[in-house]
Amino acid sequence: MNVGKFDRILRAIIGVVLIVAPFATNMSLFSSSAMTYGSVIVGAILVATSIFSFCPLYRLIGVNTCKM
Repeated sequence: MNVGKFDRILRAIIGVVLIVAPFATNMSLFSSSAMTYGSVIVGAILVATSIFSFCPLYRLIGVNTCKM
């Protein structure tokens, strides 16, 4: 575990927004399928790291926002 409570909540909110935004809005940003897939993939990664309280990137750079 290296992702703290506030970090988890923020990741979950941003992740859900990134997953839903391409399908719920008509933003020209998501007119490209690559941007749609990219948004969904990044959103899913953020939600997954929130659920598991673990971020591989944090491990690589030595960050820990989890208070023990």
